[in-house]
Amino acid sequence: QVQLVESGGGLVQAGGSLRLSCAASGSTFSISAMGWYRQAPGKQRELVAIITSPGTTNYAESVKGRFTISRDNAKNAVYLQLNSLKPEDTAVYYCTARIPTGSYYRQYWGQGTQVTVSS
Repeated sequence: QVQLVESGGGLVQAGGSLRLSCAASGSTFSISAMGWYRQAPGKQRELVAIITSPGTTNYAESVKGRFTISRDNAKNAVYLQLNSLKPEDTAVYYCTARIPTGSYYRQYWGQGTQVTVSS
């Protein structure tokens, strides 16, 4: 089992910045990747960014060049720096951790943190 706790959301004007943090506890030694998803009202949850244990990253096209994901393996933490925010970035942001289970993986979720970008 893995527990994830996010922090750092809030209200910001368009063009502003935020930094999200997520701390993992529990069976953290099994985590292969950590990342962030988001879900806007009336929309499906979507991947924002993911980072593997060696440091490989993957970003949604809509956030490339604006968001940066980083990870501190020693602290079992993942961060998301959000720059040049747009109103369409408004959503609940969820931290996630993946643990391999054979040919697939089990995914754990945090409780979510609200990011609101005003125009």
